Amino acid sequence: MADAADLTATELLAEYRAGALSPVEAVGAVLARIERDDPELNAFCLVDEETTLGMARAAAQRWGRGATLGPLDGVPVSIKDVLLTRGWPTLRGSRTIDPARPWDEDSPSVARLREQGAVFVGKTTTPEFAWKGVTDNPLTGVTRNPWDPSRTPGGSSGGAAAAVAAGMAPLALGTDGGGSVRIPAAFTGTFTIKPTYGRIPHYPASPFGTLAHIGPMTNTVADAALLLDAVCGADARDWSALPPPDVVFAETGAGGHGDLTGLRVAFSPDLGFAKVDPEVAASVAAAAEVFAELGAKVEQADPGFGDPVGEFEVLWFAGAAKVVEHLSPEERGLLDPGLREICDQGARYSAQDYLTATARRMELGRRMGLFHERYDLLLTPTTPIAAFEAGLEVPPGSPSPRWTGWTPFTYPFNMTQQPAASLPCGFTSGGLPVGLQVVGARHADALVMAACAAYERARPWTRFTRR
Repeated sequence: MADAADLTATELLAEYRAGALSPVEAVGAVLARIERDDPELNAFCLVDEETTLGMARAAAQRWGRGATLGPLDGVPVSIKDVLLTRGWPTLRGSRTIDPARPWDEDSPSVARLREQGAVFVGKTTTPEFAWKGVTDNPLTGVTRNPWDPSRTPGGSSGGAAAAVAAGMAPLALGTDGGGSVRIPAAFTGTFTIKPTYGRIPHYPASPFGTLAHIGPMTNTVADAALLLDAVCGADARDWSALPPPDVVFAETGAGGHGDLTGLRVAFSPDLGFAKVDPEVAASVAAAAEVFAELGAKVEQADPGFGDPVGEFEVLWFAGAAKVVEHLSPEERGLLDPGLREICDQGARYSAQDYLTATARRMELGRRMGLFHERYDLLLTPTTPIAAFEAGLEVPPGSPSPRWTGWTPFTYPFNMTQQPAASLPCGFTSGGLPVGLQVVGARHADALVMAACAAYERARPWTRFTRR
């Protein structure tokens, strides 16, 4: 039998139902994988075996009685260390947060998983306050990519992506304010979706405001659908949360017959302004052809907007400045130097600067709304490059000193709040994963999931295996 740590959540649940595997055995395999591989990868900032095994034993008893709490009972899941988790500190990669303070509340998505009996295996690493598109911080150091530990897994949900790819939990909760689930999914050969803003309730509210989404991170579309179903729905603490969806994502994520006939799909190799590595471009173009093979009408078309990086940085850097405004000069000295730089920049923006950026954001949303009257989906690369050296904010030779300079495909769709998924679509000649981004109109989460499931069925991707 395969190592239980390599099973998907869907496969684990089938084993539980058949009585062939217990949650204690599955969680034990995951903890063993963490013990073996995490010293090199540094995907976790907190592992609490006693608590985790206690949750697994309780799940096993429920399965034995036929009294499971929900569809994810007994399934191991990791939680990004920006989401509150009762009983565990949420340090956000920062030396400025006191781990001894009371930690007595779950964020909404964490609470839903706890109610369903999911087993928490630990908190995953993030850059400090989730500020950048790679994962390293002053508190826990550098997180690495399973495919090549000299490379970054991306960020800011880099620990979550590395954990999923390496079999250190089949499910992970991440967050995405400018690409933070999609970038690491592309770099690690895993699947994710940033759902429509509000689809998964978020509390405490992100200092980055309505740019920030929560997303599932998994090895398969079906697993992401299970996790979405578990954590969607309103929560009184998030006034912007959407009502429960009118679909079951587990049904849209099952792949169906894979027929995309009639779907209108735009393929934009560069959004009209991005520079893309030729190997990445080739893999993404081949993936777009698969959509055509499945019956979709695929046309090359750009949405017609220029790079909104300046406006995004106003919104993002101002949010970062808000995060640290309460810190003393001594505490600010403990911050990641890059974070300190963007906070200083963000503090200099005026209210007029912020409102001007917001107006550009609203215009971008209008333009994409009209674009999706013509096209159901938009396909782009997720990132224009493959994973680069760990510990750097930007790849060597980057003309921009900031992570926003090499992520042109992700942050625009945080500004518009649209659902956007990343799925593996190939490898570079060096064996590094390439990601395809699938973008839908606001609230078209189910369509994005169904299209990704159809692609996955047509082109099953190669999962990471330890070399």
